[in-house]
Amino acid sequence: MFVRGIRGATTVERNDEQEILTATGELLHQIVQANDFRPEDICSVFITVTGDITATFPARAIRTMVGWELVPLMCSLEVPVENSLPRCIRLMVQVNTTKGQAEINHVYLKEAQALRPDIVKLTNP
Repeated sequence: MFVRGIRGATTVERNDEQEILTATGELLHQIVQANDFRPEDICSVFITVTGDITATFPARAIRTMVGWELVPLMCSLEVPVENSLPRCIRLMVQVNTTKGQAEINHVYLKEAQALRPDIVKLTNP
């Protein structure tokens, strides 16, 4: 068994509590589906947001999901690089798995697809 990191990102149109929670839940749901794991397989989830997301903690969306209550979550600010993608939520899900690195499916949604077009092409044909 290995610990693998699964990356994902999405964006929101506004700094709005419900939109942030919905986008975070959607992103995690798609990561879970694309990689076929359960909450008990998770080591932790590291969440970053750009500085323009301040209406709520994205981790709140995950804490309310059934079965995810015991998964360690951590939120942080993304490095504020000039001209970087605004209103972006990123997840790094660390999972215990027997899958090899090449079998991991990273998920990029909405405007965040521009962050890693090489991965989006591989995982979203």
